[in-house]
Amino acid sequence: MSATVAVGRPHTRLEGADKVTGAARYAVEYPVRDVAYAQVVQSTVVRGVITAVHTDAALAVDGVLAVLHHGNAPRVAAGVDAELYRLQEPTVHYRGQIVAVVVAESSEAAREAARVVRLDYDEQPYRTELSAQDPELYQPAHINPSLPTDVVAGDVDAGFAAAEIQLDLLYRTPSYHNSPLEPHASTAQWHDGHLLVHDSDQGSASVRDILARLFELPPEAVRVVNTHVGGGFGGKQYCKVQTALAAMAARQVDRPVRLALTRQQMFGPVGYRTPTIQRVRLGADRDGRITTVVHDSVTQTSTVTEFAEQVAVYTRNMYAAANRRTTHRLARLDVPTPFWMRGPGHTPGSFALESALDELALACQVDPVELRLRNDTMIDPESGKPFTSRNLAACLHDGARRFGWADRNPTPRSEQGGRWLYGTGMAGSCYPARARPATASAAGYADGTFEVRINAADIGTGARTALWQVAADTLGVPSERVRIQVGDTALPRGELAGGSTGLASWSWAVVRACERLCDRLAELRGGVPAEGLLVEASTHEEVAAQATLPRYAYGAQFAEVRVDGETGEVRVRRLLGVFAVGRVVNPTTLRSQLIGGMTMGLSMALHEAGLFDVRYGTWANHDLASYHVSSNADVPAVEAYWVPDEDAQLNPVGVKGAGEIGIVGTAAAIANAVHHATGVRVRELPITVDKLLNT
Repeated sequence: MSATVAVGRPHTRLEGADKVTGAARYAVEYPVRDVAYAQVVQSTVVRGVITAVHTDAALAVDGVLAVLHHGNAPRVAAGVDAELYRLQEPTVHYRGQIVAVVVAESSEAAREAARVVRLDYDEQPYRTELSAQDPELYQPAHINPSLPTDVVAGDVDAGFAAAEIQLDLLYRTPSYHNSPLEPHASTAQWHDGHLLVHDSDQGSASVRDILARLFELPPEAVRVVNTHVGGGFGGKQYCKVQTALAAMAARQVDRPVRLALTRQQMFGPVGYRTPTIQRVRLGADRDGRITTVVHDSVTQTSTVTEFAEQVAVYTRNMYAAANRRTTHRLARLDVPTPFWMRGPGHTPGSFALESALDELALACQVDPVELRLRNDTMIDPESGKPFTSRNLAACLHDGARRFGWADRNPTPRSEQGGRWLYGTGMAGSCYPARARPATASAAGYADGTFEVRINAADIGTGARTALWQVAADTLGVPSERVRIQVGDTALPRGELAGGSTGLASWSWAVVRACERLCDRLAELRGGVPAEGLLVEASTHEEVAAQATLPRYAYGAQFAEVRVDGETGEVRVRRLLGVFAVGRVVNPTTLRSQLIGGMTMGLSMALHEAGLFDVRYGTWANHDLASYHVSSNADVPAVEAYWVPDEDAQLNPVGVKGAGEIGIVGTAAAIANAVHHATGVRVRELPITVDKLLNT
């Protein structure tokens, strides 16, 4: 077949027109006959035992079909997932836990009935406050995803004591909440012992597996469809509580059930990024070369499931240092379980380390870009192996050039115009480049068209479009002759979209399936049977055989801010990032991912904070009116660029993934710029007026 070039060319999303015209269906929008609606009821106590459930008032609401609770709900298998073991026992583990579900003919009736459900509790003492002095802090067996909890190299104490420059710094980040446009939502229906779920998730294969185990069904009896997903940011990985409850309710009332959590209900039961307390100690010579780095992290988990965020892992691989120690400690509290959020671990961890490096640059009187270059390394400090590729220096150089960094006056509070103070800051960033096994199929038809099928999850990233481009190039045909199907467990298995592994994993399988199809067509001398030709390929053996090497994407973020010297108001004037993310499949969707991540980092730096009231065990700001995220007025022109980044030791396409790297480092760059503008170092996010004026 003749070669074509689709990879590397900008292309709008294949589903773009469907999304803007409303033709794209989301989890609770698929046409379903005789559908009922569910609404959840949440606990009003932090910890205790339910002693009575009063449902008479709810059942009296016109249209109510059932009120499910621990005393009457269908049983599910224990030991599958503690987060999904709801309505099975009277125990309350945290305030806001789902303790009942109302099912009704309309969403309005379900909501009204849920309002009048009453529960009695035997309340018990509770602990909800995260503290580095908590005597019950413990060392988990491992941290996410399955990494060593603590790592030590060299003689940290001696190295720090001997260092010419010594910094001992404390940083804090609050809890953060995923707030995708489409809430956690599901439509479930049973038919002849089979379960069909239209779900908003980042990986329908794992959701199907969990549901099959939960309801004790063979996997082939469960089908999960997630053709379109309205965002996830990590919060929709794996099966979530609303999916299990929708299936449970549908079985109870023997008809399809829709369950969409409200915005307020998403604050807690479906996860959030844990708050962090981070201590960073840096020892260096007067030229800014780091000799010792210590990064200690304290985070929280729930009493339901252990979730240990890998906060200090960023420090293990980013910069060279002979003496290194990274530790993680957990507080088990009566709070909802934290969960994945964009750039897990690396995002809060980079705020601490990249802020500390800015403080080190000032102490050594070395330019912050130059400081990072002096501590760059081609050898992974943790494993001792060479990185498969490391273009951090290229990102730093190109970013500094594009930003105009050389014209910067390094002295804090040196640039002022009227009441405004101006400052610039920067940070480095990295994120692992990994791949998971996947399976794809490719079909050729007598009319000269092709179809590629893989159960990938497009959560708004443009994944289906990028895979379509990869398929067209591998088949060697014009892209308009290729169709692609994703987002359905009826398709060959692809793992979840998360950790920047999606395109790297799925494209590998698509390439292999298309190559196999080309080989079969060559054997047939280009002839295609009237019924078409279908082949399938798996990457399980290839991925398993891949050598364990340090593989990373890199970036450098630069920020310019202005701060009102009288009021403390902070405005970001400009964000610029340069990244090394492997081969670029689609520049249009790549740019979208990078500026989206940087915008999320801006929101983290200036606006976002879950305000947790330890007295009541819940967030005081549990909606988008009071949990502030950046709006259009807050976001300046955000520029994203990338450098050539070839790496033959990744995957057939050579992609590293770009969903996470944009957010990593951005908050630190902005915090460093605020310090440059004001001379005030903010070590606890977000950067608010009180932290700038009350110093």
